[in-house]
Order: sequence, then structure tokens, then C-alpha cells
Amino acid sequence: MLGDFTYCNPTKLYFGKDALGGLNEELPKYGRNVLLVYGGGSVKKNGVYDKVREILKANGKRVFEDAGVMPNPTTEKLKEGVERARAAKADLILAVGGGSVCDYAKAVSVSVHCEEDPWEKYYIRFEEPSCEIVPVGCVLTMAGTGSEMNGGSVITNHAQKLKIGHVFGEEVFPKFSVLNPEFTFTVPRYQMISGIYDIMSHILEQYFSGTDDNTSDYIMEGMLRSFIHSADAAAENPLDYEARSNIMRTATWALNTFVAKGKTTDWEVHMLGQAVAAHTDATHGMTLAAVSLPYYRHILPYAPEKFKKYAVNVWNVNPAGKSDQEAAEEGLAAMENWMKKLGLVMRISELGATEEMIDGIVKSTLVMQGGYKVLTEDEIRAILKESL
Repeated sequence: MLGDFTYCNPTKLYFGKDALGGLNEELPKYGRNVLLVYGGGSVKKNGVYDKVREILKANGKRVFEDAGVMPNPTTEKLKEGVERARAAKADLILAVGGGSVCDYAKAVSVSVHCEEDPWEKYYIRFEEPSCEIVPVGCVLTMAGTGSEMNGGSVITNHAQKLKIGHVFGEEVFPKFSVLNPEFTFTVPRYQMISGIYDIMSHILEQYFSGTDDNTSDYIMEGMLRSFIHSADAAAENPLDYEARSNIMRTATWALNTFVAKGKTTDWEVHMLGQAVAAHTDATHGMTLAAVSLPYYRHILPYAPEKFKKYAVNVWNVNPAGKSDQEAAEEGLAAMENWMKKLGLVMRISELGATEEMIDGIVKSTLVMQGGYKVLTEDEIRAILKESL
């Protein structure tokens, strides 16, 4: 039965070819000092950086920069960002880049005025901010994480071999996000494909939970069918504006908390993938791809009806004459063939994981409660070995 819920998403989206003009509407709402956060320099090569700087200048902003945000932002980088934001007396943090840059900007936003160790407070104890929060805005250049319209923020602690996400409340959501699909055209193919699977995994993490006849499941099945079609088109032609637009929209709606309502949600694939990344520093979407099928085949016997529904309604499996288990397995086989065709990494060994790392990765894996099976340590180890 659908549980009670309250829904609010305060992020304002500007979507389309002229979306960057939305900055002219948003910037006057904030003070003069802007901390401009970005990654390794691709935003300079594709011209987005110059366009943003020009708009900031036209709006009379003093710009301070925090560059070099890595794909898996670290506690060390977070400390550096906090120092830069404090020195700038930042009134707004403007993230220009992909999901990691947006995640990092949110982590900085709740840490600038925090008197405790942010890692301990937010990522170990999972507490909410009790201090002033610096507002965040995003200009997105890669579709995948959905960070542009949620409170999620993932940080890696290499010393502790942990990669942990905190889903903050609505007060940490970006105040606005600019989404121009053309800004994603120059993303390298490996990163594009990785982002595509990250999006799919977000939907599946929410879909594979609960047994009620939930409206969210029907929405997600439609999203998946549309998304698979667009992903195939983008893989064929990365400059297909319609395909990239649909992918970008799906990425945002997959994780802006909307389809999660009424669901327990799982997230164990993300916990497994993030544990692998904590030991290998591998690309997020690829770690998810490498562990997904071993995990889903492990939990399929605990919810064969749901996996059959997925097979029939998403992968067009004909259930006639087949048991729920058989139809469900055929659906996962179709998913596997699609993943291979797309060029996704299917083994964690391809990402640098070794047999010797398994015990450490097991220890780094957080166990979630919302899926069809709460994993034991032995089950986590077996799934990871299957993923090798």
C-alpha cells in the first residue's frame, strides 16, 4: 500500500539551448561574491567557462575560483573548497560541470559555516546542517547524477577507504540549475556512456523495491523505455540534440525525489559500486554497471514477480509459457546484451579491482534496508567475486 509522503522540490530549472540566460534572472538575487567551482578544465575548452564568466561580469559579481574538482571529490578537496569559500566570503557557489562538481559544491555549502568536521557530521553521522548554508546554483555539462535537482552529495575519504553519499534536505538543493543539452556534446564517449548507466541505475534502485501497485513504477517503466531508445540514439550519434535532451531530462527526473515517493528504494548497487570506487577511484557509472547484474541475479529469487514485470514492460519479453523466474531471467539477459552493446564495463577487474581487494571492498560496503534482500557480509563478498 502506498505510504504517506510530503513532496517539495525547490530547484528552479532553466532547460534548453537558451537556458544559460537564466543566470541573468538568478544572479541579482544573491550578494556580490561568487565562488565559481569547476573541474579539470573541460569547461574552458568547450567555451562554457567564458560564457559564464561574461554573464557574471555583466551582473557585477566578484568572482573567486575553485578549480580542479575531481570525478570522485575527496575530503582533502572539500577542506580546500571550504577555505576558498571562507576567504571569498561567498554569497553564492556556482558549480559549472557534471554531477561531481554539483555534489562537491553542496558539500562546501554546508561546511563553510560548520564548526565541526564535515566528514564526521554529514558522512559518518548523517546529520543535517545546523549552520548557515551558502546557496548553490549549477550549470550542468554532463548528464548522469541528477545532482542538479536534489540534495545528494557524495564524498570520498581515501584514508578510510570510504565513498559515502549524504542526501541532504531541500534547504541544500540547488536554488537553480541551467541545463543546455548542447553543453554535453563534448563529453568524452566513455563518460557519456558512464552517465547513461548511472541514470538507468538511479531508476532501477527505486523501481526494485516494494510490492504494491505503485504509480511510480509505471512512470519509471515509461522513463526506462524512452531512455533506452534515447541512449541508443546518442550512442549512434552523440550530437543528436533530441536524444541528448531526453537523456538530460531523464537524468534530472530520475533522481529529483519525485519517483521515490511511496517507495522504500534500494540503493545497494550504489553502495557496492561506491565501495569499489573507494578502492580503485574508478568512474562512478562504470562501477555500477560492473556490479549490477550479479546483484540483481542474486536478489531476483526474492521478488520474481517484480523482475518479470520489468522484463515484460521494459524489455518486451514474451511471458507466455514461462515461469516468473524464467521471464525475469530473460529480462536481465536482454539488459546485459544492451549494456554490452553500449560499451559499458561489465567486470570490476576491468576497473582495477583484484581478488586481494575483495575483503577491503566488503568492509567499505554499506548495507541498505529498502530492497528485496538485506545482504549479509558473505553475500556481499559472493556478489563482488561474481563481479570480478
